[in-house]
Amino acid sequence: MDKFLKLYETIINWLTGKLSPRQVLVFSSILVGLTAGMAAVILKTAVHYIHLAITHDYHIKYQYFLYLIFPTLGILLTVWFVQKYLKGKLGRGTANILHSIAKKSSFLPKDQMYSHIVTSALTVGFGGSAGLESPIVVTGSAIGSNFGKTHHINYKDRTLLLACGAAAGISGAFNSPIAGVLFALEVLLVDVSISAFIPLIIAAAAGGLLSKIILQEDTLFSFKLIQPFDYHNVPYYIILGLLAGFVSVYYARVYLKIESFLKPKKKKVYSKAILGGGILAVLILFFPSLFGEGYESIKTLSDLNPEKLFEHSILAKYVSNKWLVVLFIVLTMFFKTIAAAVTIGSGGNGGNFAPSLFVGAYLGFAFAYILNLLGIVEAPISNFTIVAMAGILSGVFHAPLTAIFLIAEITGGYELMIPLMIVSASSFMISKYFEPYSMDVKRLAKKGHIFTSDKDRNILTSLKIGKLIETDFQIVSPDATLGELVEVVAHSKRNIFPVVSNEIFMGVIVLDNIREIMFKHDMYNKVYVKEIMRKPFATIDPEEEMASVMKKFDETGAWNLPVLKEGKYIGFISKSSIFVQYRSRLIKTTSE
Repeated sequence: MDKFLKLYETIINWLTGKLSPRQVLVFSSILVGLTAGMAAVILKTAVHYIHLAITHDYHIKYQYFLYLIFPTLGILLTVWFVQKYLKGKLGRGTANILHSIAKKSSFLPKDQMYSHIVTSALTVGFGGSAGLESPIVVTGSAIGSNFGKTHHINYKDRTLLLACGAAAGISGAFNSPIAGVLFALEVLLVDVSISAFIPLIIAAAAGGLLSKIILQEDTLFSFKLIQPFDYHNVPYYIILGLLAGFVSVYYARVYLKIESFLKPKKKKVYSKAILGGGILAVLILFFPSLFGEGYESIKTLSDLNPEKLFEHSILAKYVSNKWLVVLFIVLTMFFKTIAAAVTIGSGGNGGNFAPSLFVGAYLGFAFAYILNLLGIVEAPISNFTIVAMAGILSGVFHAPLTAIFLIAEITGGYELMIPLMIVSASSFMISKYFEPYSMDVKRLAKKGHIFTSDKDRNILTSLKIGKLIETDFQIVSPDATLGELVEVVAHSKRNIFPVVSNEIFMGVIVLDNIREIMFKHDMYNKVYVKEIMRKPFATIDPEEEMASVMKKFDETGAWNLPVLKEGKYIGFISKSSIFVQYRSRLIKTTSE
């Protein structure tokens, strides 16, 4: 990998003297797109052949052995690789990329250029119930970041190359360049100028071109529309969109809870992997389509052959009528969320792109199937199956444009553009109402790291409370007299004085509040500090996040607030020192 980056650096250095900086950036986007696209091709191909190797003739000889052993083996191999070669660290998902953009100047480690290919191939290839798109996005982003780091471009252009890698990765995974560009814009580069479109489009086109040339049709997730759009079904598409929104909320909440519960501790990574693999194996015994990405089962649904999904299930003999088929489909839909969370939470590597599409397809199929069984309307089941995928993708990732154009591209046409818009928008609104942040961003929000298009807020969240605490304030005792307080004031450059007793913070004395009495000598021995001190408008914990701190400053109108740890006085934070640090960080990120 280092030799590859060195070669790239040599090429760019040679071109720098012949081309303008903008032209060099465009040329870099081509190389990033081709490299990220090739990474997507390698990963998709590896998983395809691993899956073929381990499932060959399995339904005849090794059905139960396969379900019980291989998913667990894949997770164990992933954990072993991470522990042995990556020191137990593997930055997963979009949250990892957003964190790097906002707090690490868009630098991603070199090992992420290959580590996600290896680990996700092991996890998903051996039957882990997750997707490959998130690892591809991280890989592509790492490629773009390290290409940018090699020839020392500034933060803005490095971030753009990072996004080019992500766009090319999505384009290569689905052969969908438009969706790749929109994903980069909606999820990673929400604050972007029009000039960024050209490198993104070029990178996505390069990634999609490699995918088109190299990947076989059965390796890509694609299918053709069977039925045209009928505007009479619009009310049912609206209902489907609302249902997709609620299912998206279920997906996000359940997934995060299970993943958090299973999050492996350093000393128990292998036991957690075995536990997660065991749970996954049991789920697959009941619902075989949970094995792997699940794209084949989506094609099965769109071809209107739902009975094939449970022909190897231990429940197969109990599914004896159409209503039980619907029940089986609905249960599979809800358990897919659990299977994905167990796969990744127990140490496997993968993403939620494919599981979201899976859940959407099953939701759309079940909804249309029920409408037909009840005789309400003759709904086009394959269309509802396809459209609902966009609904769940939009609701989980809060990326409706990506969802709309991804499904439009992989179906080979735009016949369903109107229902795609309806379902995606409806789902997004419902999901946004109950979950203000997408699933990946919610992880950051829990830690107080919320990265948005608001660059000011991103910089503020990167500031640490501990580095802003000022301790040069003169402490006074609550039992001190006014005369003793005036003596302290005379030797201080501050206008605020913390009142502390045995390290416990009692209140503050503000110089402006005592001006009327501080020169009345007859009161020096009659008035005590505890009588004239006041409680602060708010206090700050040293572990508090900057977003919360700034909210307290805004609500109180104060310029200085005390920092307390379990009631003990530590120091003060001033709004002016925050602004100084903000300005310094802003200049740094602009010039890097």
